[in-house]
Amino acid sequence: MSSSPEEPHPAGDTQRERPRAKGEPRFPDGPKADPAGSHFERRIRSFQPRRSRVTAGQADALQRLWPKWGLDIDGQRIIDLAELFGADLPVVLEIGFGMGEATARMATEDPGTGILAVDVHTPGQGNLLNLADQNGLSNIRVGNGDAIILLREMLPPDSLSGLRVYFPDPWPKKRHHKRRLIQPEFLDLVATRLAPGALVHCATDWEPYAEQMLEVLTAHPDFENTAPDGGFAPRPGFRPLTRFEGQGLEKGHVVNDLLFRRVQHRGQHTSGD
Repeated sequence: MSSSPEEPHPAGDTQRERPRAKGEPRFPDGPKADPAGSHFERRIRSFQPRRSRVTAGQADALQRLWPKWGLDIDGQRIIDLAELFGADLPVVLEIGFGMGEATARMATEDPGTGILAVDVHTPGQGNLLNLADQNGLSNIRVGNGDAIILLREMLPPDSLSGLRVYFPDPWPKKRHHKRRLIQPEFLDLVATRLAPGALVHCATDWEPYAEQMLEVLTAHPDFENTAPDGGFAPRPGFRPLTRFEGQGLEKGHVVNDLLFRRVQHRGQHTSGD
């Protein structure tokens, strides 16, 4: 679930956190350190929590805005997305958003779509909340925790209008390939939570992972490629070109986009658990 870094922290936001007393929560009103705790099985995960410094501005956003726009993924309840967003919007799930600049831009350009953005990177969570606040973006909610638990335990069938997975951890070593997010079992789960016609949009600058994504998505009976030639898609205009991506392109990196649609088979009713 970890994304590649995108852009640096805002200039001038360099104050250090105050020391915490022993046993004091890092963010008393913010995201929990391990929201699902030990309620669910231990398994191989596609993400690694990253421990990096939270700036004063990010810490303030986490404390101030988490009760309003944050969601701890505890797996203990089914979410009503209309209630979560305060409006009956089509909702797209974004897994792994880095520092959140691209997410904020997509939310700005498409205010009629809700974005449920999930990551485990605390500075990124704070930065995205800050961006949403500064830009008056009421269509972003920030999820903290494991997206698999969110999909499996907390989202109703057919509730999502899309899934975005941009620059996930490629786990390049062969022995780590099992940790990659885009796998047949993951798509089985995703298919039950996406409404028919919903788009799955993946992007990566790691070509071997792009090839695996294409193979796995093409083979899955619940998804069809929107690219007429059955290959990779041109980068759609709604996915912003990030600074990180631009630097990679200047170095000759190849970025591949994949756009697949959730299909409803003849005679198939709405998806169930």
